[in-house]
Amino acid sequence: MKITEALKITQSAPANARPFCVVLACGFTPLHLQTFLSAHLQQSLPNRKVVVTPGLYGTLAEALEGTSDAAIDGIAVALEWSDLDARLDFRSAGSWGRSAAADIVANAQAMLDRLAAAISRVPSGVRVALALPTLPLPPLFHTPGWQASEHELHLESEIFGFAAGVTQSARATVINVRRLLEAPPPGPSFDLKSHLHTGLPYTTPHADKVASQLALALVPPAPKKGIISDLDDTLWNGIAGEVGPENVSWDLASHSHLHGLYQKLLASLSEHGTLVGIASKNDPRVVAQVFERKDILLRPEQVFPLEVNWNAKSGSVSRILETWNIAADSVIFVDDSPMELAEVAAVHPGIECVLFPKNDYVAGLAVLRQLRDACGKERVSSDDALRLESIRQGAAFRVRAAAAATPEGFLALAEAIVTFDFGCAAEPRVLELVNKTNQFNLNGRRYTEADWRSLTSQPDPIVVSVSYEDKFGPLGTIAVVAGAVHGKRLVIETWVMSCRAFARRIEQQTLKMLFESTGAEEIDFDFVPTTKNGPLQEFFAAVTGDQPTAEFRLRRAQFDESCPDLYHAVRELRRAEAHG
Repeated sequence: MKITEALKITQSAPANARPFCVVLACGFTPLHLQTFLSAHLQQSLPNRKVVVTPGLYGTLAEALEGTSDAAIDGIAVALEWSDLDARLDFRSAGSWGRSAAADIVANAQAMLDRLAAAISRVPSGVRVALALPTLPLPPLFHTPGWQASEHELHLESEIFGFAAGVTQSARATVINVRRLLEAPPPGPSFDLKSHLHTGLPYTTPHADKVASQLALALVPPAPKKGIISDLDDTLWNGIAGEVGPENVSWDLASHSHLHGLYQKLLASLSEHGTLVGIASKNDPRVVAQVFERKDILLRPEQVFPLEVNWNAKSGSVSRILETWNIAADSVIFVDDSPMELAEVAAVHPGIECVLFPKNDYVAGLAVLRQLRDACGKERVSSDDALRLESIRQGAAFRVRAAAAATPEGFLALAEAIVTFDFGCAAEPRVLELVNKTNQFNLNGRRYTEADWRSLTSQPDPIVVSVSYEDKFGPLGTIAVVAGAVHGKRLVIETWVMSCRAFARRIEQQTLKMLFESTGAEEIDFDFVPTTKNGPLQEFFAAVTGDQPTAEFRLRRAQFDESCPDLYHAVRELRRAEAHG
């Protein structure tokens, strides 16, 4: 990004837009870094007015300590060596003599402890993005530059220990400095002349790279929900129907380990909650034999569904999306054939198509990183581990429901348990579900962590997460409701439910619970129709007798009249019980 382009982007916010306030904490003159950070954040938040303000104090530590009571949405920290000890700054007049080295390391340790303490006091819900040092150390140690000195290694060890601590405590998101320095364009990160003359040590391209990564950490994109993969010459090397299931390969000995790495990545993503499906033009019997091999790295239980036939792959992708009940723009399709990618893209606008480069190892590494970046999660919850199995169980649920004599009889015998947790506001899974759900979503509204903290800390708030299980297995946390109680009236500002939970009358049970637990006689819904929340619109039409087009009110008598029989066992968790 050019600086002129960044300035235009920062001026593109809508008039009267709600501000998104970020403190930029750094120990040097921010200049271009501030402009680039504002621009990248504005691109991620087009409906907000991004305001990036440099810290008001003389050092990075003081700037961080000054944010503990501030009403802000995020903090971007650009940490450099000079923040740990002034003698690590090229602008410093301090000595580089023999006695300075050990003292510099000791001062650095103390300063990192101070920074960790300051970060721990940042209010909950305010995201902290942390970039570790990206600039070279001054040539102050006694070893030649090609040799790492004892003191330099101590400094790096202290930096990584500090970063691991704030990451483990979930107090900050730490930028991957190695990936940042690898990112294009190539070139130096340090501008000595600019630093000495103006106090800005970054070259302009490097300032843009640091700003882009800080912006990603402050406003991360929603992870993709699933990957649909081809098989022949993609998941494995060779065409199984021609060479035989025993002769396709994915190992080092066969020079096909790029396929093995791809299998390992898909297996890892599956364990962390990414759905993995197969769309292949192939013989199902041959494919089944390959998946029976003991050396396969992506196990059959990690994949669902497998669409293996001789028809167009776009049709297979359609059926997988229907089984998963998610939109195409939440999915990546991987194939080694440009023609197959084009055919799927034409039928499913919005799907991300990725060419598997079977003989290009540089491109292969880029694809592996691309898939991890698109599907990776900041945190992995117990619900993530349940996702694939719950999809599989959901398919079995629908098949058996369709075969049952009556829907009522099937639901009555499902042995369903619905659990309502009233103390869930701070759980990461709750905000994640709110921000990624589209079809059963009250208004399509997305929240930053600071926005969510504001919503859930209003007077008389109600925040409830909903978990579900039945005799087919658990679905985990599948719904969230948030709002506030005003006497006999309940105002619901957010209500989302995972598509995995459709057709089980959980939404009716949720409304019944809300009326009973709050004593409300009416519920006001902050409803906004969107292009994706058709299932919720249909539900409201069934409850009210008329499809709403804007916010509306539901009275308890009206709900009771329309509510069908509910067969769930209901549990309520309050905060003490929820946290044992």
